[in-house]
Amino acid sequence: MDDNLWLVVGLGNPGPDYAGNRHNVGHMVATVLAGRISANFKNHKTNSSVAEGRSFPGGPKLVLAKPNTYMNVSGGPVAALLRFYSLPPAHLIVIHDDLDIPFDTMKIKVGGGHGGHNGLRDIIAAIGTNEFIRIRVGVGRPPGRQPAADFVLHDFASTERATLPNLLTDAADAIELIAAEGVTAAQQKFHAP
Repeated sequence: MDDNLWLVVGLGNPGPDYAGNRHNVGHMVATVLAGRISANFKNHKTNSSVAEGRSFPGGPKLVLAKPNTYMNVSGGPVAALLRFYSLPPAHLIVIHDDLDIPFDTMKIKVGGGHGGHNGLRDIIAAIGTNEFIRIRVGVGRPPGRQPAADFVLHDFASTERATLPNLLTDAADAIELIAAEGVTAAQQKFHAP
């Protein structure tokens, strides 16, 4: 196993109809990272789109992946990616939307439950452990009585879209820092006191 290799999976739903949805914030962060490392996503035999590269010469290698499946069945592609790259779950970073975190904030977490997130639930079931790194990107709570499932399948509001690039940049920065210096360094930098 290469200690300098990280699998970074951005969760979302495939296709242009979902591209701007809150649920697809994982895809958005992966796209930002791919731009930074000048890598293009290509279809991969693991039923994912994959882009590979390094943040800086000699730095950690990042394998960025977007499963080609719907969010709720992300586990199969993630398990296949871990096998293909011979990586342990400790070198898996999953980026996902989180309703329990206010918009424009994020949290970095290792392990724990799925918190009702079906994408995480499927990954935990498929790889047989919850011991992987999560980048929990806050999308806020639905207004009024709007069901959470409807809320996450809507695009970000225009007021949110103004600050969304900063949130995506922070999440991308956090991933690069985790790969280079570890989870604790990233938590110390990105978790507000």
